[in-house]
Amino acid sequence: MLEINGVSKTFHPGTVNEKKALSGLSLTMKDGDFATIVGSNGAGKSTLFNAIAGSFYVDEGSIRLDGEDITFVPEHRRSEYIGRLFQDPLMGTAPHMTIEENLMVAYLRAHGKKKGIFSRTTKKDREFFREQLAQLDMGLEDRMENPVGLLSGGQRQALTLLMATVVTPRLLLLDEHTAALDPATAEKVLQLTERVVRERQITCLMVTHNMNQALALGNRTLMMNDGRIVFDAADEQREQLTVADLLKKFAEDTGEAFNNDRILLSTEAGN
Repeated sequence: MLEINGVSKTFHPGTVNEKKALSGLSLTMKDGDFATIVGSNGAGKSTLFNAIAGSFYVDEGSIRLDGEDITFVPEHRRSEYIGRLFQDPLMGTAPHMTIEENLMVAYLRAHGKKKGIFSRTTKKDREFFREQLAQLDMGLEDRMENPVGLLSGGQRQALTLLMATVVTPRLLLLDEHTAALDPATAEKVLQLTERVVRERQITCLMVTHNMNQALALGNRTLMMNDGRIVFDAADEQREQLTVADLLKKFAEDTGEAFNNDRILLSTEAGN
């Protein structure tokens, strides 16, 4: 499904600000895999997502999706089949456009050239959007004419999830998409995410700062450090792991203690 082979990326090469963000990283995801990713500050988690989404081209290596080499496919083309959510609820939506208009933009983008760029929302489209919004259980189906800028952070993030999956993507990237929300809203969005991914059988990568989530969600847990994957546990192997095991494994593989304060705090709190 997703094959990343020997990917490397260095920013500002040859300068005092040179930073090797990805270092010969390889990863294979099977169709329907749901992998959570944890890692130290600056481990390369978001950089990996940017490489997959096409925000920049990698220096070395290749990225294939469903057998197609997308290493040098432009970002706007990849957005037709790769859905993505960011930590900031303000990203991913147009605040001055209505809920219906945002959904229509996402719908047309995912369809690519199969729908005209001047397509208008039809009655059938509106009924479909209303049905999808109703599943969020936030009352947004009755506010389709409201500007998205009037929504709360949780409502916007739930809408962004719907926009990313209104046409089932080949791959979904979730970059700490609940980290900026209050605990109750974050839990609701997380449950919604898990349900959508499971029901649609979407191949998914999710960065999280919560170690308990990393072991509870999906079927696979990855740990990154210095631009590479240092640990990969799936299925039965992962089921036997505890948070303490994960932190110990990180120290063994890297020779250093975990340095992500948010992860350590969430671990101590048992969240």
